[in-house]
Amino acid sequence: MSEVYARPEPTLIPIPRPLCPACQSRMILVHVGANCDGPNLRIFECSRCGNVRKISMDDPMRSAR
Repeated sequence: MSEVYARPEPTLIPIPRPLCPACQSRMILVHVGANCDGPNLRIFECSRCGNVRKISMDDPMRSAR
């Protein structure tokens, strides 16, 4: 019997989630938006204590020049 190996869909790639600075539990991505540099603002929220953290991420689609 042959097996089929497929790459995961892009939506199944895990999102790196930071630790909450207040309680050290994993934060949940609640919003992806734009900031002054482009669409690379990530907003994370802690489900345990409600702490909110905004992180500006590098755009992986842009090449470094």
